[in-house]
Amino acid sequence: MTGAPLPSPRGPLSAGLLAVLRGTDTSLPSLPDDDPYGEDFQLALYILYELHYLGFDGVPDDREWDPRLLALRAELESCFLRRLRADASVDPADDAARALDRLQLEPVGEVDGSLSHFLRDHGTPDHFREYAALRSLYHLKEADPHAWVIPRLRGRAKAAMVAIEFDEFGAGRADEIHAQLFADLMTDLDLHASYGHYLDAAPAEALATVNLMSLFGLHRALRGALVGHFAAVEITSSPASRRLAQALVRMGAGAAAIRFYTEHVEADAVHEQVVRHEVVAGLLADEPHLEADVVFGMCATGWLEDRLAARLLNAWQNGRTALRPPNHVGVQTKTCE
Repeated sequence: MTGAPLPSPRGPLSAGLLAVLRGTDTSLPSLPDDDPYGEDFQLALYILYELHYLGFDGVPDDREWDPRLLALRAELESCFLRRLRADASVDPADDAARALDRLQLEPVGEVDGSLSHFLRDHGTPDHFREYAALRSLYHLKEADPHAWVIPRLRGRAKAAMVAIEFDEFGAGRADEIHAQLFADLMTDLDLHASYGHYLDAAPAEALATVNLMSLFGLHRALRGALVGHFAAVEITSSPASRRLAQALVRMGAGAAAIRFYTEHVEADAVHEQVVRHEVVAGLLADEPHLEADVVFGMCATGWLEDRLAARLLNAWQNGRTALRPPNHVGVQTKTCE
């Protein structure tokens, strides 16, 4: 399987990096004094991380371990992580149990700032196509960044993590891999299902949510944060997936689109208990000093997801596309039938 085409640059940092990867330049760009949440910064970091997944068409595989690219990535990561630790507020007195309890609280009634509530109650088919296009950057590699933590766990935590990942990867059936189920959803919604197709359309807020997983996954020192991220994803997935399935039913979407979310309603309702009582509890029984990192992983995940939700909802509620201009990436506008 080949990777995606290289994306278009969004500034001097990503332009310089792309020139090096294309072989048209040999000098890597210097790190700008720029917003680590900005378009240029997040795209450059995303490109460097993608070298550890499927890579890009025309980029040699050995660039994954190019020392100069790794040094640039380390600089970007340091800026990103430093800013996240400052912005994703963590109460020093907080512990994993209280953070997990908050994740399990479901609001009652109308909810401002929730993508799944908006899509269920007010979203149009076009809104959902945009949402799916942006989420495809993760869902077409679903569970891959979390798998990096497996060799860094022991005992209960490792066994439970492997059990959940086994489900995510289709329990031995290629057609049941969750990434494949999402590709089926995209086809059902008349979206391009090829890996990385919507990278140019994705704003920095969407890239940051994926970059966070790669950041945590690629660093053993951040294994606690990755477990916290995993807990946040699994515990909030089941109720959100139920609302997204209801949205698709209301819109008249096909069975394949609806199935992706109904599968997650059932699977993640089980996963959330295993994550809490085996993965998180098992890790902290072995390494109690990682509790603050686990909480940070949950908080950083929620903070970046809230930023993405605000970006999308602001666009949709003001009659605009949430995709980056120009919108030439093939999100179609016909209604679901």
